[in-house]
Amino acid sequence: MGKIMVRCPQTGRSIETGMEMDAARFQRMPVFFSRAYCPHCRTYHEWFAAHAWVEEISDREDIALA
Repeated sequence: MGKIMVRCPQTGRSIETGMEMDAARFQRMPVFFSRAYCPHCRTYHEWFAAHAWVEEISDREDIALA
């Protein structure tokens, strides 16, 4: 399982979209458009799935969440 991430167009920093899924499922998704709040700019950014990626959650983070 991983976090769907996009890049802030203002700062270039990665931001979480609030979506989680595995990379294989994300690649099978149809093209879609969404918005995500950016804590760096304190505004919303619009993004296409083609510009996003899956950042896998490490086992350490999984344990911390349990």
